[in-house]
Amino acid sequence: MAQLSESDAQAVLKKVLGFSKADECAVSLDGNREGNLRFARNAVSTSGGADTLALTVTTSFGKKSGTATINEFDDASLEKVVRRAEELAQFAPENPEFVSELGPQKYEQPPTYFESTVAIDPAFRARAASASVEVCRRGNLTAAGFLQHNSGFSARANSKGLLGYTRGSEVDFSVTIRTPDGKGSGYAVADYNDAAKLDAGALSELAAQKAVRSRETRAIEPGKYTVILEPAASVDLITHMVSQMDARRADEGRSFLTKPGGGNRLGEKLMDERVHLYSDPMNPEAPTEPWALDGRPRRRVDWIKDGVIANLAYSRYWAQKNNVPEEKAVPGIGNGFGRGPAVGAFESPPGLLMDGGTDSLADLIKGVKRGVLVTRMWYIREVDPQTVLYTGLTRDGTFYVENGEIKYAIKNFRFNESPVIMLNNIEALGKPVRMNGSLLPPMVVRDFTFSSLSDAV
Repeated sequence: MAQLSESDAQAVLKKVLGFSKADECAVSLDGNREGNLRFARNAVSTSGGADTLALTVTTSFGKKSGTATINEFDDASLEKVVRRAEELAQFAPENPEFVSELGPQKYEQPPTYFESTVAIDPAFRARAASASVEVCRRGNLTAAGFLQHNSGFSARANSKGLLGYTRGSEVDFSVTIRTPDGKGSGYAVADYNDAAKLDAGALSELAAQKAVRSRETRAIEPGKYTVILEPAASVDLITHMVSQMDARRADEGRSFLTKPGGGNRLGEKLMDERVHLYSDPMNPEAPTEPWALDGRPRRRVDWIKDGVIANLAYSRYWAQKNNVPEEKAVPGIGNGFGRGPAVGAFESPPGLLMDGGTDSLADLIKGVKRGVLVTRMWYIREVDPQTVLYTGLTRDGTFYVENGEIKYAIKNFRFNESPVIMLNNIEALGKPVRMNGSLLPPMVVRDFTFSSLSDAV
């Protein structure tokens, strides 16, 4: 029962709504088929899968709400979960920020669902791991990697007439390859909605090349450097900056978008005029779910255009409190299909798009006189939310570039940098590629701050 058609899912939702005696009732039904395979030391270590189906009911009496979940679907169980949600609502305190459920909405159907991904089975996962391991066996290297995939549906309805149904699929692959002595390390990662695009062998070749090349490193002094950032190095910094572009946070003085003296910095130019960051659930390369967690339809939104803050995210409560028109009260980026109701503290929220150029990463490197090529950032933590200052480490392939050529591998750094400053110091942008559910270009940035050396490989 884990995969339900639109008509079958809506039949369940309508039945649940029929049991409710509350002032308002909202129901969501989610079915997901997922699988994974982990390998290390050139051998599979774990593999598994799961089919899940879960129903969530939220009922409200006035400003008091209660939520209950269940994974049994006979009539008695469905009525039981509604009664439980109503009981919890009666005991709950009033929510001073309560907002009534939305009425009927029109949802687009993003291109998130592919039969190639739905069809992934243990044999597919084994072939991907085998392709990666074979690269390492040829080069006397060691691989550790992870492949995971999911496909399913999400349906929602409420007592005010809202109905929605969508399907999605996604596959993720990452691999770290080390030299036998552990001194050299390379990394590659990719994710797609369409599993036919995944080439684990080619990704592993890239990681292997970096591992071999980074085996012998030299230490260079910390300081400010021109950097060439691969998308895997910049994705967390940029997506988390945009995920913090929240109107309430800015209005209450807790954000880099808080204006001195009060208010927010909507409409101000804060970055290089080449910076265009936006989201679009219908983007064919990086689509997302058609609705936000509160049920509002997602649509194309410019967040930063020509370096100017173009939009801030609003909760429905904060928009109503501040008399913000509905067309301006957009939800923030996030919840790609299968990623759960919320992303972790430093898991990249999906759905961010950034314009770039046409140059490849190799082309960008050729244009750098002196700089540092960064494959990946790791262990990123926020230092100061009001300046969006982050710290973290480079890993798995950091190289010194001179006169357009990679000269040698260097020891890793700890960095301290704000993406706001980083996006003010752009020298060049390459062709965008998908990374962690977003679409970002490799970039050349001047004056990136490396604060100390790191012994990380």
